[in-house]
Amino acid sequence: MTAMTVLGGCLGQPQSADSSRNADAKEVSLTITGNAVAGGKNSAKAAWVTDWVIPRFVEEQKRKGVTATVRFDGNGAGDEDYKTKIALDLKTGGGADIMAVDGIWVGEFAGGKQIRSLDEIVGKDKVDAWEGWKQIPQAVQSVGVFDSKRYGVPDGTDGRVLFYNKKLFAQAGLPATWQPRSWDELLSAGEALKKLPGVTPIQLNAGTAMGEATTMQGLLPLLVGTGKPLLANGKWQGATSNLKDVLGLYQRVYGGGGLGDALLQQEAKGRDKSFAQFAENKIGIMLESDYLWRSVLEPTKGAVKMADRDSSVGWAMIPAQRPGAGVRGQDFVSMSGGAINLINSNTKFPAQAWELLQFMNSAEAVKARLGGAAQVTQRTDVNNEVLAGDPLLSFIAQKVLPLTEYRPGVANYTRVSSALQQATADVVSGKTAQEALNAYQEALKKIVGENEIVSG
Repeated sequence: MTAMTVLGGCLGQPQSADSSRNADAKEVSLTITGNAVAGGKNSAKAAWVTDWVIPRFVEEQKRKGVTATVRFDGNGAGDEDYKTKIALDLKTGGGADIMAVDGIWVGEFAGGKQIRSLDEIVGKDKVDAWEGWKQIPQAVQSVGVFDSKRYGVPDGTDGRVLFYNKKLFAQAGLPATWQPRSWDELLSAGEALKKLPGVTPIQLNAGTAMGEATTMQGLLPLLVGTGKPLLANGKWQGATSNLKDVLGLYQRVYGGGGLGDALLQQEAKGRDKSFAQFAENKIGIMLESDYLWRSVLEPTKGAVKMADRDSSVGWAMIPAQRPGAGVRGQDFVSMSGGAINLINSNTKFPAQAWELLQFMNSAEAVKARLGGAAQVTQRTDVNNEVLAGDPLLSFIAQKVLPLTEYRPGVANYTRVSSALQQATADVVSGKTAQEALNAYQEALKKIVGENEIVSG
């Protein structure tokens, strides 16, 4: 803490937002922090900030007659430890000028008055004038939005789709180009795959052992496919018909019909095993993020190398429960994750911090961060250029991101997520959807209070 306070331009207790503070300063000191450290966690990001962003920004400022000193205060902690550190920095009026935080922390920090919106810190006219917003889809911008206010700029994102094994589809008489338009069509494909010996038709992450993967790669995409997000207008979904339908789908997959492997969902390394089984042509359909394609199955460097990935793996958008039943009347849905970079409202240099934040999220900087790798970014123009040779990631950027959803950025989300994971675990272990729903409702009351729940 002492080291960070000395390094940063943010000293003392929280100050009122003043967008003109030191706007004409000729000597500027700024600090960037993120959960990345050279030679350790997210090393490539640390190197990008230190070796690319800082020297080029300093040089840009020099051409304007400004002497800028910029430092990177890297961390390599676990996510929760890093969150605790950021929260303490903000509470004491210290910390870095620009902070990378998980999008799901924004609501908690904003609700606690620990962070302020970009409009308050920088000035609405200046924020709105940035060209970068036009390149970031509204759905992606929402990861940094709370209570209709922008708190930061998205720091990349991802998307979730249905992956399927084309070889198994051919054996089951299913089309090589497949796009289900409802849950029933998804289950119908599963029934066809069930005829193949030694094949698990559908892998839908469930249970507590898979942790947040159960929520993000399973329950939440299905829930928004019923037309309702988990949290809306300050109310959480409790024992609603929407959530009952989702758990009912889990019951159809894992309730003895032979469409999913219930034991796999309860194993400590179940998700890793599901990856391996998909690569070994033992799983037909898997709901996953683009991480499966670009990192797990990557033919040369993947965790589970799949030599014929490019020819054998297909993908489709996640259908709503039925056409038009998804959020905003959508036929297809998805969930995305992502972090944001925000400006500490205690900064002595709000105008210059905004210049640095814009610079970090320029097309040139975002491309430099990729280092030649193919990965979905927050910017459409960059995605169009760097993903041109990758059909799946192009599909995510062009088709999925415009309709995606993000997790609620509020303090209770992680506890609610755990309760949802338990609900799916209950179904996998043999309880009915209604029994699991009832238990979830009681757990939710203890987490958020009965007045914060929508039921029925």
